[in-house]
Amino acid sequence: SGQKVCYGELKHSCYKLAYFQDLSRRVGFQEARQACEIDGGALLSLESEAEQQLIENMLQNLTKSGSGISDGDFWIGLWRSGDGLATSSACPDLYQWADGSSSPFRNWYTDEPSCGSEACVVMYHQPTANPGLGGPYLYQWNDDRCNMKH
Repeated sequence: SGQKVCYGELKHSCYKLAYFQDLSRRVGFQEARQACEIDGGALLSLESEAEQQLIENMLQNLTKSGSGISDGDFWIGLWRSGDGLATSSACPDLYQWADGSSSPFRNWYTDEPSCGSEACVVMYHQPTANPGLGGPYLYQWNDDRCNMKH
């Protein structure tokens, strides 16, 4: 499920947000990726600050809609395959977009990516969390374990 929103003038003209308050309906990275592909799309690749802002606005509208949205991060299509260099300084350069986009745009939270066993990326959405060093945990990116449910 999820609501599809389309804009005529953008490269990626249609977006679909899926948010589940029911924790049992949240899925891991590969399941989310497959769900998007079955739907004829791909997990989100963000190619510019403008596109990041558009998604933030969409999420704000979703949370204002009165459905009682609570904390819950969103998978995006950025991930790192293999873990050969996962602990080296080269790690941030190993992330790639699942849809093949070559966009260098990144919106990491402070001190992210932390790499190691965390190879799949979420957009933070934790409005009730106390802010950390990088500010509120809202809309910045964080690498997480791929089997986490979001």
